[in-house]
Amino acid sequence: MFRILRFFIMLVPATIYYSIRQLLLNQETATLDEKDHFGKKYGRMMLRLAGIKVEVDLSALDPKGHYVFMCNHQSLFDIPILFDALWDYHMRFVAKESLFRIPIYGKALGNAGHISINRENRRAAMKSLDEAVASAQGGISPLIFPEGTRNPHLDKLLDFKVGGMVLALKCGLPVAPLVMEGTGKLLPKKSLFFNPDQLVRLRALPPVDPSAYTMKDRERFKDDMYALMNVAYQEMARS
Repeated sequence: MFRILRFFIMLVPATIYYSIRQLLLNQETATLDEKDHFGKKYGRMMLRLAGIKVEVDLSALDPKGHYVFMCNHQSLFDIPILFDALWDYHMRFVAKESLFRIPIYGKALGNAGHISINRENRRAAMKSLDEAVASAQGGISPLIFPEGTRNPHLDKLLDFKVGGMVLALKCGLPVAPLVMEGTGKLLPKKSLFFNPDQLVRLRALPPVDPSAYTMKDRERFKDDMYALMNVAYQEMARS
């Protein structure tokens, strides 16, 4: 109970502090490492405050690789876990536009280079995809939640959305599937309290070469990625 109380006492001031530090960076001169720094520090601090144990296996990836990451999504804790686990990469989340409207925090997300997607406006969404591709060409590794929302069902992954596949194909980078298990029990969707004793496991699968698919194959790409990640998730959940 102490860990939960400590976490919620520190959540808002820590979020404001790291957001302001991010906003104070000079966007014209800051390097990718500098733009990475405060998000990563924020994620790591959140995990330590919560006392969450995460087992991470990224052995399938090149530590110096440049990828499009895809990860299943069950909990708000997925964000700090991925910030911490992908410390060595210039990772940026592809997230719904509403997050970028949160005072201070949303502005900091934009300044750090995280990618806003307007799901209600197709033209704006396509523009965001083009901006994401340009960011990837500049060294960023976009991270997509292909389910599109947090999954409240822990027996299998939600169906994937095709938009994430389009982004991955446009980027042309190796796609690194990440499978996470345990966060749905740690902090389920719509729950306010978390179980700090819940073990979380994150495993990277071998990267997928998107050159085997064309844009016309995006539905097949989506189905193949779903099958790959869902089988791995179910194996992890049973073990």
